[in-house]
Amino acid sequence: MPGPAAAEQTAARTASPPVADIVIETRSLSKVYRDFWGRQKVRALKALDLHVKRGEIFGLLGPNGSGKSTTIKLLLGLLFPTSGQALVFDRDATDVENKDKIGYLPEESYLYKFLNAEETLDFYGRLFNMPADRRKARIQELIDMVDLNWAKRRQLKEYSKGMTRRIGLAQALINDPELIMLDEPTTGLDPIGTRQMKDLILDLKARGKTVLMCSHLLADVQDVCDRIAILHQGELKELGRVDMLLSVQDVTQVRAKGLSKEAEAEIRAVIERHGGELLAMENPRTTLEELFLNIVQDAGARPGRRAARDA
Repeated sequence: MPGPAAAEQTAARTASPPVADIVIETRSLSKVYRDFWGRQKVRALKALDLHVKRGEIFGLLGPNGSGKSTTIKLLLGLLFPTSGQALVFDRDATDVENKDKIGYLPEESYLYKFLNAEETLDFYGRLFNMPADRRKARIQELIDMVDLNWAKRRQLKEYSKGMTRRIGLAQALINDPELIMLDEPTTGLDPIGTRQMKDLILDLKARGKTVLMCSHLLADVQDVCDRIAILHQGELKELGRVDMLLSVQDVTQVRAKGLSKEAEAEIRAVIERHGGELLAMENPRTTLEELFLNIVQDAGARPGRRAARDA
C-alpha cells in the first residue's frame, strides 16, 4: 500500500484547482460530424475532460485528425458540441460575453495584403470599438512587441512568412485578451523566426496571459508549455505537466564535477567526502517526440486507453 506521502502526491496531482483559477474547462465534450442524411460520418472528439489554469501555457498535441482543431473551434464557439460542455471563463463557449477576452491566431492568417501593419491593427482595433487615442497607443505597443517597427508602413504583401505570423499575433492581441489561442504558431518559420515566436509566447505568460496552443512541432511545445494534452482519434491519451511526463521515473541520473577517480563510483555521501560538487541527482528526461510517438503507438495497439495522470 502507498504511504501517506505517496497518497498526498497523488491527491495533489488529481485535485482540481479552484474555479477562479480555471480559464478553460471541458466536460465530456464530444463532437460528431454527420452527413447530409444525419448519419454519423466522423466522431472528431470523444468525451474530452480537461482544464486550463490561469496564467499557464497549455499545449494540444496529436496527429492529423486527432481533434485539435475541432477542440479549438468548440472553445471559440465556432462549432456546437454534440454532447458535453465547453466552458471559457466559467461561461458557455458560445457566450458572446467571452469574445472580448479572447485572442485567436489561426494556422493561416487571413489579413488584407494591401494594408500595412498600422492600418491592419487599426482596422481590428475599430472592430472592438477602441477609442482613437487608446487604439493608437496599443498599435505602437504591439508593433514594438513583435519587433516590426522598421516595417510598420510596408504593405503586408511584402512581408515574409515570419513577419506575417508576427503581425498576425499582434492582431490577436489588439484587444489585450486574457486568453490567447494559437493554432500552429511557428508553422513555416525559420529557426530565427521560431525562436522569436517562442519568446513572444513566453512573454505573454510573463504578462499574466493564459495561452492555449496546438502544434505539430514537438520541440517547440516542449520549450514553452507548462502542461500538455495528447489526443489521438478524438480521445485524450495523456495529460500532465511536461516536466513530469518526460521524466524517466525508474532511472536516477547523477551529474558531478571535480571528483577523483576513487569517488566516481560512489554515491552522494562519498561525493561530499571527496570534496566533489554534486550538480544534480534526478530522474533523466526523455524527449517530447519520444513520449508522443510512444503514446500514439500504444493508442493504436490498445484503443480506448485514457490518460491516467494529471497535474
